[in-house]
Amino acid sequence: MNGVCDISSVILAGMVKTCALGRPRHLVKPVSATRVAGRYLTHQRGLPGLPVPPLQQTCERYITALEPIVEADELTHTRRVIQEFQEAGGVGEQLQRGLEKRAGETENWLSQWWVQVAYLDYRMPVVVHSSPGLMLPRMDFRDKDGQIRFASKLIAGVLDFKTMIDNETLPVEYLGGKPLCMNQYYEVLSSCRIPGLKRDSVVNHAKSSQPPRHITVVHNFQFFQLDVYNRDGTPLTADQLCLQLEKICRASQETNAEPVGILTTQHRDVWGKSYLNLIKDKTNKESVSVIQRSIFTLCLDGATPEAAGELYRSCAAVQMLHGGGSQSYSGNRWFDKTLQFIVGEDGTCGANYEHAPAEGPPIVALIDHVVEYTRKAETAESPAGSLPVPRRLLFNITPEIKQDIEEAKLSMNTLAQDLDMRVKVFGHFGKNVPKAHKMSPDAFIQIALQLAYYR
Repeated sequence: MNGVCDISSVILAGMVKTCALGRPRHLVKPVSATRVAGRYLTHQRGLPGLPVPPLQQTCERYITALEPIVEADELTHTRRVIQEFQEAGGVGEQLQRGLEKRAGETENWLSQWWVQVAYLDYRMPVVVHSSPGLMLPRMDFRDKDGQIRFASKLIAGVLDFKTMIDNETLPVEYLGGKPLCMNQYYEVLSSCRIPGLKRDSVVNHAKSSQPPRHITVVHNFQFFQLDVYNRDGTPLTADQLCLQLEKICRASQETNAEPVGILTTQHRDVWGKSYLNLIKDKTNKESVSVIQRSIFTLCLDGATPEAAGELYRSCAAVQMLHGGGSQSYSGNRWFDKTLQFIVGEDGTCGANYEHAPAEGPPIVALIDHVVEYTRKAETAESPAGSLPVPRRLLFNITPEIKQDIEEAKLSMNTLAQDLDMRVKVFGHFGKNVPKAHKMSPDAFIQIALQLAYYR
C-alpha cells in the first residue's frame, strides 16, 4: 500500500485516504463553511430531516453512475432490470415506502446504517485501514520540558473547545447560505469504539449522568488517568497541567512495560476475542473503562531518529498514522479512542482519530482551534495549589494476554512494513483550480489517485 499526499487536506491515512501537511497558520478545512454564533439545540430543531430521494431519481442516478464504468451490454441489461424494479406495485415501490416510513420515525434515516456498514461492521484493523492520522507543523521544542509544556497548552486548548460544546456556544457552520447539522461535534469527545465479536459499537459518555472529568495519558506504554477539572468545575490551567504531566513522566520512566494498547491494532474479530479475555480481570476491566470514558487520550512519544525535509515529514506521517510498529510507538496508543493527540519529544505532533463517530470537519475544526490556542502568549498564572497524583492504570497480564500482545506485535509490524509513506508537498496549485473548472477538489484528488495507480 502506498500513502499518497494531497496538500488540500490534513488527513493522513493509507489506501484512498489523503495525507498532507497543515499550513503554518490555519489547517485546511475539507469544506468552505462559514461560522455564525448560535445556540446548538435551537439550531438543530430548525434543520430539515434528511429527505428520501424519489424512486425514479435514485434509479436515474444509479444508471448515470454506472455509465462510465460498465460495458454497453451490461448497461443495457441493468437498464432493463431497473425498469422492472420501478414498476408499479413492484419491489422498488415497496422498498421506497419502507424508507419513507423510517424517515418519518427517525432523525436521520441513513446515519445509523452508514456508521454500521461503513465502520462498525468493517472488520479490518482500524489502524491504517480507516483511522486517519493528522500531522501538524513541527513545533519548536526538542526536549522533555518543551514537550510537557506544549502538551499542557494542547490539553487546555481542547478543554477550551469543549467549553463551547458544553455551553452550546460553538458557532454554527453554514454552507451555501444553509445551516449545517452540528451533531458530530458533540460525538468527538468522551467517546470510544468498543470491540465486538462480529460488530463493534460506539459509546459516548459525554451524555451520561456523570460526564467524564479526566483524560488518559500514555507514556512509555503506561496509561494514567489525569483529572483535568478542579473541584469547582473550572479546567486546570496550563501550569497545573504541566505539573501533572511531569508527575506522570517521572512515574513512567521504565520502558519495559507490556504494551497493552497494541491490542487495539488487531483485526477487529481477533481484538473482539482478546478484549473479552482482557476484561475478565476486574482490575483490567476498570482500567479499560477509564480509558474508554476519558475525554480524549494524550500520547507522549519519545524522539524519532533525526531526519529533515521530506524524509522527516514522511516519518512523522507514519508516526501519526500507526506509530511505527511495536519497536516504536504503536503500543503507546489506544486506537479505539475517538481522539488521540500525539506529542513527540522532538517537536513532532499531530493526532489520530477513530472514524466511526464523526467525519473530518469536526476533528479539523477542533484541531485548528487547539493549534491557535497553543500559539497564544502565555499569561502569568497564580501558583497552583496541591493537586491529586495522577492515577496509574494497572493491568494484570496473564500468559494468555501476553500471547495476544505478542501476536498483535507481529500483526502490527507486518502492517507497518506493508505501508509505504512518502509525503510530497504539491505547490503547483490548490483547491481553487479544480473549483474554477467546476470540479469538486475531493473528486479531483480521488481521480488523481486512480490515474497515478493506472499509470
